[in-house]
Amino acid sequence: MKILLPDTMPLDPTLPEGWEAVTVDARTEIPAAHHDADVLVLWGPSRVHLSSAVENLDNLRFVQSLSAGIDGILTAGFRDDVVIAAGAGLHSLTVSEHALALLLSLLRRLPEAREAQARHEWSTELGGLQPLHPEDRVTSLIGAKVLIWGFGQIGQTLAPTLTALGAQVRGAARSAGTRNGVEVIEETDVLAALPEVDVLIDILPASEQTAGAVGREVLAALPDHAILINVGRGTTVDQVALREALEAGTLGSAGLDVTDPEPLPATDPLWDAPRLLITPHGAGGRPVGADERISTNVRALVDGTEILHAAAR
Repeated sequence: MKILLPDTMPLDPTLPEGWEAVTVDARTEIPAAHHDADVLVLWGPSRVHLSSAVENLDNLRFVQSLSAGIDGILTAGFRDDVVIAAGAGLHSLTVSEHALALLLSLLRRLPEAREAQARHEWSTELGGLQPLHPEDRVTSLIGAKVLIWGFGQIGQTLAPTLTALGAQVRGAARSAGTRNGVEVIEETDVLAALPEVDVLIDILPASEQTAGAVGREVLAALPDHAILINVGRGTTVDQVALREALEAGTLGSAGLDVTDPEPLPATDPLWDAPRLLITPHGAGGRPVGADERISTNVRALVDGTEILHAAAR
């Protein structure tokens, strides 16, 4: 049995006896010598690589993506009998860390501090005596009301840290209830909840239903001092509406790690929106526990047991 590993990150999974692991270039066609592979691991594959796998791997039984989002893989054309599994959970810690970094940077006005430093200016506006809760902006997580929209594994990882820093955290998902001790409201109730929200964190997946979910209506419902963070997918935010809200002062600030399209064109006016911090899709990029996930799912494939995070097809 053969498993193909990508060269885009170092991998050394523990495999069942009799299995051979081969590392291949994830940016090129799969060599003919390895068209007999049973399992393919994907991390940052090119379209050429994906197409090669679909067309040539006749023995393929299982595709393990290390990405949480697998829309492109599901539509690549793999046979229906090929199991495709997402890397859900492998990015929970890193994306949570990045979301927190964006949020704290905006709360503590680090972009403005960097600009003042470039001017060699000791800004009395940014330092010295400061009110904890001024009327016109959020300056601290202490007492801040945070809503995490898209309350999956990443949201559930992030929530305890926000709570520990003093925030009042709720989640929003398809169904209401309590997850890991956090109150979760239905997505249909989000709009009604927004006027009381200080921080909206978007971790929504890309889908027809979520396209432009954070649009004019949502942005208008948020208080003028609110902060928006998006570490989900760029398509979930109406970027024109976001820029207009920032320019009009009807949104406090925003931090985006994802945009639509990516890369964001250099001529896009979103770059110049006030009080906006953009990072180049750097929240994930480093799957934590990849070897263990591969090992577990290959063993499950061999034993005929449930494969973790297998996509419905």
